[in-house]
Amino acid sequence: MLLGTVLVLLLLGGGPASAHAALRSADPADGSVVKTAPDAITLTFTESVGLLDDSFRVFDPDNRRVDTGEAGHADGRADTARIKLPGKLGTGTFTVAWRVVSADSHPIAGAFTFSVGTPSATPPALPSTSVENPATGGLFNIGRYLAYLAAALLIGTAAFIAVCRPPDVRPLRRLLLAGWWALAGSTVFLLLLRAPYETGTGPVQALDPSGLTRTLGTRPGLALVARLVLLAAAAALLLWQRKALREGKPPSRAALLTGAALAVGLALTWAGAEHASAGIQVPAAMTSTVLHLLAMAVWLGGLAALLTLFYRASVPSRVVGRFSQLAGLSVTVLVVTGVYQSWRGLGSVSALTDTTYGRVLLAKLAAVTLLLLAGARSRRTVTSERTARNVTVEAAEVREARVPEPVGGRAEGAVDGLAGDRVDGTVDAPVSGPSLPEKPRPPAGTALTPAEDAQRRALRRSVLAEVVVSVVVLVFTTVLTGTLPGRAAAEAATAEQSAGLPVASVTNIPFTIGSGAPGVRGVSGKVQVTLDPGRVGDNGLQAVVYGPDGGFVSIPELRISFSLPDQDIGPLDAKVTDRGGYWAADTVNLPLSGTWEMKVTVRVSETDQVSESKPVEIVR
Repeated sequence: MLLGTVLVLLLLGGGPASAHAALRSADPADGSVVKTAPDAITLTFTESVGLLDDSFRVFDPDNRRVDTGEAGHADGRADTARIKLPGKLGTGTFTVAWRVVSADSHPIAGAFTFSVGTPSATPPALPSTSVENPATGGLFNIGRYLAYLAAALLIGTAAFIAVCRPPDVRPLRRLLLAGWWALAGSTVFLLLLRAPYETGTGPVQALDPSGLTRTLGTRPGLALVARLVLLAAAAALLLWQRKALREGKPPSRAALLTGAALAVGLALTWAGAEHASAGIQVPAAMTSTVLHLLAMAVWLGGLAALLTLFYRASVPSRVVGRFSQLAGLSVTVLVVTGVYQSWRGLGSVSALTDTTYGRVLLAKLAAVTLLLLAGARSRRTVTSERTARNVTVEAAEVREARVPEPVGGRAEGAVDGLAGDRVDGTVDAPVSGPSLPEKPRPPAGTALTPAEDAQRRALRRSVLAEVVVSVVVLVFTTVLTGTLPGRAAAEAATAEQSAGLPVASVTNIPFTIGSGAPGVRGVSGKVQVTLDPGRVGDNGLQAVVYGPDGGFVSIPELRISFSLPDQDIGPLDAKVTDRGGYWAADTVNLPLSGTWEMKVTVRVSETDQVSESKPVEIVR
């Protein structure tokens, strides 16, 4: 049902914006050739981004770092990043490496080149644009997974105690404490690793106080601090209810309301700093994420609590029945919110298989399907056990009407520690008569019939299977939170294509002269022709001749002409002139769009020359 509903929504289409920032445009553009050095470099993204101390690194043609100003937002717009360049930048090909943090807390990075005057003879290699350090990224993902698991234990166990009201909650105290300590520890761990995770440095940088100071001024850092404050309040609530937990009493109404408010607040610390906080329909997305996280915690944490009671205490049927209803409600919330979040993150049907986010989502859906099957099996076991117990109770009532009541002692079905409570939650009727010496109490398991014992074992196995699969679901959930959503991946690809279109059309034409004559050594090289802007109308033209070693070559004559065979136009002589190291023409008019044939004639001596042609696409 979940997968089918997602596909229907995807077929309906969606808005263009999404979580995870993508580079929309760059000024100067990637691969462009500009006549004069720009005053600044400006990047525009699909959503707001946060800047780092080292968001821009600019390298000159000799691969030396260029001194630049401090990075900032252009015109106060949060979706831009700008850095000032020095006045005397020089000519050649420059490299720009950039790194920012998107609004959903994930770092993104990239690199591009642009040329001033003429491109360099040997274009510099692009620097590494790895988004994260492998060790730091791995540790950060482990911390996020532990945080999800701890939240499920803490919130789910508390909800199980409040709603299902088991008679003996002492075995669950350890789960509550384990969840609290694990969530507090993972939050501190993530807070320390946040700075090296954003900058892509090693884990050792987590000890740098300046990085922690910068993290505390960002939205993800503030969300982690808020989580610690809420955990402190949760600790105070647990201390307030410590006596009630020891005595097995249900929590008060004030404690229930306070706990519910703290659970919502904890869920908001995730929703306010990750995918839901950026993209389309942010209020609806954050509400959906909070409900999704709470439903996940109630279901998975409740499973852990139920499994703990199965192995450490006796579980009345009424407790299992209440949790079955609670789990059913949680599953409904998970399906509704999961459908919405899947549609919001994917954006198209093809994204299910064409993007990493879609493939991980399919794997999570498969795991959730197994979890639902295990839950359905548990539910059938509970239903059959209730039916069998009702038949047993009716038969016992018939026997009580015909058989004299034994005198003295406890009822044989009583369970140790529950003061006469049977495993099914019923209480034995009081008996009268003189007291007899109490016989040794049989183990709790012997009070069940063979059929009931088999059903209980089956229920324990199915709940254990649910817990195991739920761990896998949490792993996929953690991976999804750190994966570029399908909708954003498609937008990033579109933005990359539009941002990567060069302002100038650059064409390389190789040539060889004299290699066919016996005993004559050939001369080879290439001519790099730049048309700016490479569109219909007037274009500036620059041409550089390179030798076989990639160095500049001076030649006595270079001629360039253009023809459009489809329209029987040309040849049009570009009338290039030697400008001292390169050849150029201020204006070359190409009146129509289409595939033009550019013919280049290279003369290296009085008698040696060669002509080569290559197609050039001219657009409107």
